[in-house]
Amino acid sequence: MLLEELKSGGKRAIARALSRLDRLELTLDDADLLDAAYAEPQGIVIGLTGPPGVGKSTLTQALIERIRAADKSVAVIAVDPSSQSTGGALLGDRTRLSLDPEDRKLFVRSLAARNRLGGLSDHAIAAAMLLRALFDVVLVETVGIGQSDADVALIADRSLLCVQPGSGDALQFMKAGIMEWPDVIAVTKADTGPLARRARADVEGALGLAAHKGDGPSVCLVSARTGEGVDGLVDALLTGDAPDRAGQAERLVRDAITRKFGSYGASKLSSSAIQGANGPFGAVLAASEKLKT
Repeated sequence: MLLEELKSGGKRAIARALSRLDRLELTLDDADLLDAAYAEPQGIVIGLTGPPGVGKSTLTQALIERIRAADKSVAVIAVDPSSQSTGGALLGDRTRLSLDPEDRKLFVRSLAARNRLGGLSDHAIAAAMLLRALFDVVLVETVGIGQSDADVALIADRSLLCVQPGSGDALQFMKAGIMEWPDVIAVTKADTGPLARRARADVEGALGLAAHKGDGPSVCLVSARTGEGVDGLVDALLTGDAPDRAGQAERLVRDAITRKFGSYGASKLSSSAIQGANGPFGAVLAASEKLKT
């Protein structure tokens, strides 16, 4: 299937393409499609993550409504826990979203986390790259994460970390790792008042101790229930520095090769080989063939 066919084929064509990509191993045709999509990004990928119970799905719903109100198209990848018997998604996140099936500018796909740690599956990575070429905004909502599982940062142009008031999360996030990569931190359930303001203060204190990108993430107080702070959060997510797409491609390739061949295999992978490929997915296939021999 060609990228142009997907652009004109509507939701059914996109769903079929994503189903085809749901394989243990990508084929050369798959890689060609994904690399074509990678080279023509229409939109921005926003990675949304945080611990279980923080309100990611409710906040995703609020973000969808605000972004669609601005007449931007939205795709949502909801990464759910995997079924222990079938390996498929349990569809918990998707059932919590209130969606208009007639909205042609809104597409939602539930994917299983499978056996990959870090809140994101390989299929979700491929899906995000494909959907980025077809929609203005791609929201990737991961399963709940721990202190260092942050795979969503591999594909996100902007990363959003959610923190819940009164749960001790802010203190946990002072530990090294998770505070280093988000672009925006949302303290959810702002309608709890003093608890939310205390959580924001804790996060801001943690940021003073952590190493992070550039000037560090902005911190927003938001309530998906009342709408407080959601517009400001959308603005923070949709503005900012231009994404480092070349660096992103290299990180994707190195991550895939490290998981497949270990750190020794990754050490044999040269930057010139990655940059010389048509895209990251073709580079992974080519590097894998070389390393197998």
